[in-house]
Amino acid sequence: ELGWTESIPYLDGPPSPLEFYREWVSPNKPCIIQNAISHWPALQKWTSAYLREVVGPKVVSVAVTPNGYADAVFQDRFVMPEERQMPFADFLDIVEKKVTSPNVFYVQKQCSNLTEEFPELVCDVQPDIPWMSEALGKKPDAVNFWLGESAAVTSLHKDHYENLYCVISGEKYFLLHPPSDRPFIPYELYQPATYQLSEDGSFEIVDEKSADKVPWIPLDPLNPNLEQYPEYAQTKPLRCTVRAGEMLYLPSLWFHHVQQSHGCIAVNYWYDMEYDLKYSYYQLLDGLTKTVKGL
Repeated sequence: ELGWTESIPYLDGPPSPLEFYREWVSPNKPCIIQNAISHWPALQKWTSAYLREVVGPKVVSVAVTPNGYADAVFQDRFVMPEERQMPFADFLDIVEKKVTSPNVFYVQKQCSNLTEEFPELVCDVQPDIPWMSEALGKKPDAVNFWLGESAAVTSLHKDHYENLYCVISGEKYFLLHPPSDRPFIPYELYQPATYQLSEDGSFEIVDEKSADKVPWIPLDPLNPNLEQYPEYAQTKPLRCTVRAGEMLYLPSLWFHHVQQSHGCIAVNYWYDMEYDLKYSYYQLLDGLTKTVKGL
């Protein structure tokens, strides 16, 4: 079923594991689930003052860029952020604009940073989503904590995970493409590089010379260059806003571009996808797209 609606449907509450698998995971369809995390203490507790008290002096990993785009194509490179180690309280000072900086800061490390770097906060959420764990027969591979400035943008990409994205405060703005849009979404190979802070305080882009080239999407879906990528005009991106207390189910292999309100806090759960027939179909579509473009 390749047809799709023009909006993401809402569920009034968490479904049963069987219903969720049958209606959403198996057909690979996104939805926004309300009242699924309303019992989490984090919704009331995670104020700036509370985070300062619980985590404040701890040194954590923060992604820093000059333009808000981390893990994105810039100047014909796939540029990763500077991973800066800094006290969490200093990061909060920047988010709260108590300290000004020309750069953009984002806590976005995706190696289960909630459990690895912020274990003090785990008790305010859940270690997994029980009905999702039962539906898939597994626990999440990673649980991630997100907090940053509104200028921080996640470039268009896809993940090999079933993703439950939970907003604690603020709003997240998603632009989505189903996997069936793959023929119209450009991929190119790029030299990987990293932002590094120079002595004068500016950033320079330093190539990771020993690393293989990275396939990435150069197109900005908010302002697509249709002269360069005319095929993209055939897509119909879906947009949705995920508000505090809501959960987005983002199926595996869906392309997504993400923005946020300033200081938005979120937690997401990554469950490894099943490498089943859906994955085989996607690989076939990807291979055919590359073949046709190579003719």
